[in-house]
Amino acid sequence: MKKSIITFIIAAFTGISSSAASFVTNTNLSLADKKATPETVSLYKKLNQLIQKGYLFGHQDDLAYGVNWRYQEGQSDVKEVTGDYPAVYGWDIAGLEKDDLNNIDGVPFAKMKQYIKEANERGGISTISWHLDNPATGKNAWDNTPNSLKTVLPGGENHQKFTKWLDKTAAFFLSLKDKKGKNIPILFRPYHELTGRWFWWGKGNCTPEEFKSLWKFTFDYLQKKGVHNLIYIYNTGSFDSKEDFLDRYPGDNYADILSFDNYQNNDDKEGAKFIEQTQKQFKILNEIATNQHKLMAFAEAGYEAIPDPKWWTGTLSKAIGDYKISYVLLWRNHGWQEKEQKMHYYVPYKGQISEKDFVDFYKLDKTLFEKDISKK
Repeated sequence: MKKSIITFIIAAFTGISSSAASFVTNTNLSLADKKATPETVSLYKKLNQLIQKGYLFGHQDDLAYGVNWRYQEGQSDVKEVTGDYPAVYGWDIAGLEKDDLNNIDGVPFAKMKQYIKEANERGGISTISWHLDNPATGKNAWDNTPNSLKTVLPGGENHQKFTKWLDKTAAFFLSLKDKKGKNIPILFRPYHELTGRWFWWGKGNCTPEEFKSLWKFTFDYLQKKGVHNLIYIYNTGSFDSKEDFLDRYPGDNYADILSFDNYQNNDDKEGAKFIEQTQKQFKILNEIATNQHKLMAFAEAGYEAIPDPKWWTGTLSKAIGDYKISYVLLWRNHGWQEKEQKMHYYVPYKGQISEKDFVDFYKLDKTLFEKDISKK
């Protein structure tokens, strides 16, 4: 059984000093949203407390589907293997801007809302990304037609369309309420992997200043709409230096958590490149996060179909190392992909080759799942 973390959870919620809780925290942290709800402020403080114990484990679409199942109440591939839910649940709201009933991965928004509420009741945390369509072309997020972004900025031809999309996003966030009618805090990760060239908001498809303007406009607009339950996550792909990471950074008043995404590929079967790259980026990011007084996270990670039976303790754990990160989120367990004729999943299910090692990973003191952070 893992060591108790009751002491510092109590500290997070009652204001007990860090010395009383026997660890050091960054006392200079504050949310970008100065009107953030008390629940959102409390969550941010809790995240800051928890990094002294370990990092939260997250999984995309965990409650909606897994390998060989869809929409079964209480089901989760993570829970099926470990007996516990992830601490962080990833969701995506692409499709919301078009009034679709289901998101980009087929998850009904009505079910997504329910899953977010259920997770919150248990003490779980939800993070949301947004693979929004290219507003200039009407094609998907991967349509990287140059200069599409500038058309949504104030004065641009698609600005009004974009503000209507933000209206729908704001309404969605404001609809997420707990049983007491309080807005549920959300870790919001818009315009993710912004250093990549594959999305219309990515590097090469807009200037740094244009991207900063998009980010700031989004932040300010949601504020105007009364959305104050968001913790904003700035997220990149790969980067080689501090300057590279901060090239499109909108400023400390517009972001709360600094993060990047990285995946292991089949040309790196031993994971050496993955470990080296992740460690290199955390070294850079750790310096930035310390200087900017921000939390940091591994916002997306994984090795498709996990062919390595020791990947969890042998690769992922080593890649993160001793860096004090808030959370790591593994991508979704789609299962069989007919079009690609292959399996697509990132956490093990019963009988999967890395199942036993995942349980060993779960038992590590530094890996925090839902029971470790539960309110109950």
